[in-house]
Amino acid sequence: MTRNSVWHDDNWLLLMQAYLEEPVGVKPLYSRTMVNLSLELHIPPQSLQNRMKQIARLSTPRIERIWRTYSADPKRLARAVRLLREMKGFGDADAFYDGVELQETFERDFRPLPADERFTPVMLCLILDIYFQLTPSTMTPKTPEVAELARLIRRKPSEVTEVLEVYQICDPYLERSDVTLSPLLLPCQQMWQRMSDKEPQDIHALAEELKEYYRSDK
Repeated sequence: MTRNSVWHDDNWLLLMQAYLEEPVGVKPLYSRTMVNLSLELHIPPQSLQNRMKQIARLSTPRIERIWRTYSADPKRLARAVRLLREMKGFGDADAFYDGVELQETFERDFRPLPADERFTPVMLCLILDIYFQLTPSTMTPKTPEVAELARLIRRKPSEVTEVLEVYQICDPYLERSDVTLSPLLLPCQQMWQRMSDKEPQDIHALAEELKEYYRSDK
């Protein structure tokens, strides 16, 4: 079922609470705070960040009223947010979202792969980034880039190299003729195709943004 998300005015309370988290201000696009709220509201991080910038500018009278009411009273804001979440969770969730279209796209990027729950599409993107920084002979667990990324995403270096080896099969320039039965082959092929129109520097820029999700893990 495919449904597009819409904005509800009550969401300003949840977004303001996120804005007021230390350090106060507009949160990085893929910070864990931003991503978790995006997953909860089924609204892409880019859209939430744009609205968070509206909070920073106090760009509408409604935002100004909410700011005056809650910005200096975090406990009051927390109570309002808790009540809002309880109301949203009351009864049938499908009934609450009746008539609202939720686009299950970016959500899947942060969820475990059905084929291999050790990884998410975001992890595959980060590993693809270092794939383009290395040569096949350096795609080993002891390579600093591999070890550093493994620590960041909380995987073993050997697991990162496992994905790198699958990417070698996806790479048409290597002309690999061997066949793998790895369940990661299809997800890696899909990620390769998804990024096929991007230059390595563009993939690297995206990866640097996505790493914030793991850096901000609490």
